[in-house]
Amino acid sequence: MAKQYKVRSEVVLWPGAQGAWHFAHVDKKHSAEIRERYAGPRRGFGAVRVRARIGKTTWETSIFPDKRSGTYILPLKAKVRYAEGIAAGDTITLTLSVLL
Repeated sequence: MAKQYKVRSEVVLWPGAQGAWHFAHVDKKHSAEIRERYAGPRRGFGAVRVRARIGKTTWETSIFPDKRSGTYILPLKAKVRYAEGIAAGDTITLTLSVLL
């Protein structure tokens, strides 16, 4: 069973994006552990496949390395944001499980 990572993060809009690209940062400690523990071939852009859960909503997606912060970022698609009542600036708690 994959290790679960519980993360609290502020929802941010991607800088310079004209659309509504919302993301949550995985904290530095968990990002470093994921980078070390799951080293090896990566998907495009260094992505790591995960199962994410916020509230009652669970979905499979990828987290991506963000060079500016040194952390991974989790994209929050509109369907998830609407289902959980999430907006930019909100602080959320999410759970990630890396998919091997």
